[in-house]
Amino acid sequence: MTDQMPVINIKKILIANRGEIAIRIIRACRELGIQTVAVYSDVDRESLHVRHADEAYHIGPPAPRESYLAIEKLIDVAKRAKVDAVHPGYGFLSERAPFAQAVMDEGLVWIGPPPSAINAMGDKEAARERMKAAGVPVIPGTEPGLSDEELMNAAHNIIGYPLLLKAAAGGGGKGMRIVRSQEELPAALESARREALNAFGDGRVYVERLVENARHIEIQVLADHFGNVIHLCERECSIQRRHQKLVEEAPSVFVDDDLRAAMGHMGVQAAQAVGYVGAGTIECLVDKDRNYYFMEMNTRIQVEHPVTELITGVDLIKEQIRIARGRKLGLTQEEVKINGHAIECRINAEDPYNNFMPSAGRISTYMAPSGPGVRVDSGIYEGYEVTPYYDSMLAKLICWGESRGAALLRMRRALDEYKIMGLKTNIPFHQTLLDSQRFLAGRFDTKFVEDQFVMQEESTTLRPDVAAILAALVEHANRQQAAQIVKRNARDTSNWKWISRYEGIRG
Repeated sequence: MTDQMPVINIKKILIANRGEIAIRIIRACRELGIQTVAVYSDVDRESLHVRHADEAYHIGPPAPRESYLAIEKLIDVAKRAKVDAVHPGYGFLSERAPFAQAVMDEGLVWIGPPPSAINAMGDKEAARERMKAAGVPVIPGTEPGLSDEELMNAAHNIIGYPLLLKAAAGGGGKGMRIVRSQEELPAALESARREALNAFGDGRVYVERLVENARHIEIQVLADHFGNVIHLCERECSIQRRHQKLVEEAPSVFVDDDLRAAMGHMGVQAAQAVGYVGAGTIECLVDKDRNYYFMEMNTRIQVEHPVTELITGVDLIKEQIRIARGRKLGLTQEEVKINGHAIECRINAEDPYNNFMPSAGRISTYMAPSGPGVRVDSGIYEGYEVTPYYDSMLAKLICWGESRGAALLRMRRALDEYKIMGLKTNIPFHQTLLDSQRFLAGRFDTKFVEDQFVMQEESTTLRPDVAAILAALVEHANRQQAAQIVKRNARDTSNWKWISRYEGIRG
């Protein structure tokens, strides 16, 4: 690495994404004086990211493969709009090396890691081998390239049960199966291969030892073109359902200073091992004895990046752009300090009372919380149509406090203020979670929501005593309303006053 490289002048950026992350990038660019170009599918024509961007281009039908995953369409927009750089956000093409290479082949700046790093970490088996060679601890598992017979033999005689089948090219829980006995393995292996092939076009799977009662802890890293790599401490991501994160917080209540330093050093090691540049995340499993293992690296900005921003004061999107321009990191490891605690709740269009079934429809009422220490990253508004074509996440509600307790109290208040009507959301889940003693005490792991958390049934029937009181109030309001309408009182008080009170009680 050299100490000098020309600083690239970025005046216009194409954001190859949609929703809240596109808006988040647009806001960072606006503060930096950079123009933005949005893209949209047929159903996203009225989306907020389209309204906020300086320019917007239509890229096709709602299906992602015909719009947000169509590399040739995005490159065409980049050329037509005469942009200098492309930011992929998260999801879609953000971790696809061919897209990064296509951007660079056009002479544009790719705001992300080099294609070589994306490739190195994109294949989970290859990434494990790379990390083992770099001295990074990985979960015991099988080597790449084994046949089914060799895989089952290793599972029986080397790894043992319970174990985990994982897709080599996968993520997000696809192609993943827990196997607890030798009898379950053949069917689970066939099922995992089939799902991996359908999801990623690659049916390869491998075996890992199952780390039970584990915490999901991740390390945020930043790296520049000059070999400087730092970590921005950890995020706790153990509150998840079917391998999908629901709540994230930073710092982790489970991690002490010694473990933080050790895992941070490991995160830096992992990034250096693949020549990483930009913002990335090292995801780890940590067992009950605080032994930690590399799981995978996300070579992009994470959904949960705001909690790190709130406790460190570092704007990760601006740092991505700064690094892409050829500048050195804006801070050193010694300058990274933890200030307070932050927690993020993913607000999804899902019904927590009906097995988290996705919900779609038009938002009839939208009232976002605000006030000190409250941040809402959202791509929705009143009248917005939520469609079934994309991820169910509507918004991210992030709260900061001087301590974890203060952040949780603020989150409880913010959730009470958050009103989204017209479809089902998982806000009641988050409210119930914040009443859980185990969660409040920090005594949870990745299986907490599925195995120990109970979502109370939604009640549509009033308690008898409450119903009786309301009935008496309504009857009293009826008598008052009738008297006022028949005869105006001495002070000539408007009847609308009483009618509004009645409507309030009746509603």
